[in-house]
Amino acid sequence: MDRERLEKLDMIRERTGVSYGEADAALTRANGDVVKAIIDLEEKAKQSKVKEEFWVKGNELVDKVKELIKKGNVTRIIVKNEEGVTLVEIPVTLGVLGTMIAPYVAILGGLAALVTRCKIVIEKREPVEKHKDGENEM
Repeated sequence: MDRERLEKLDMIRERTGVSYGEADAALTRANGDVVKAIIDLEEKAKQSKVKEEFWVKGNELVDKVKELIKKGNVTRIIVKNEEGVTLVEIPVTLGVLGTMIAPYVAILGGLAALVTRCKIVIEKREPVEKHKDGENEM
């Protein structure tokens, strides 16, 4: 694999959070065009997102969000109050963890002190399925 293709794959992975295999397949489908490959992956990701909602007590909020982030298959976490108003929305991508999440955790800690109960809405990608011919389907 040449250096230029590897750099393109890295750009695609950085922006979309997919594996090298998925990035390579998208780049091939896009005839080497990085932007088209990213758009293709984003469109497919929109189609494969699953949403889950559940309620937690305010004092459980921070621990639950940290647990969800550690699981790794969550792409977005939305915290809403009992009236359904969004309090905080956290984009969770594979490359943006650790110090980037810390400010959100601090905000959640403050919210936990103010609310008695809140709803957590999570978005996650469905796992990629394998075809018989070995190609990945998104």
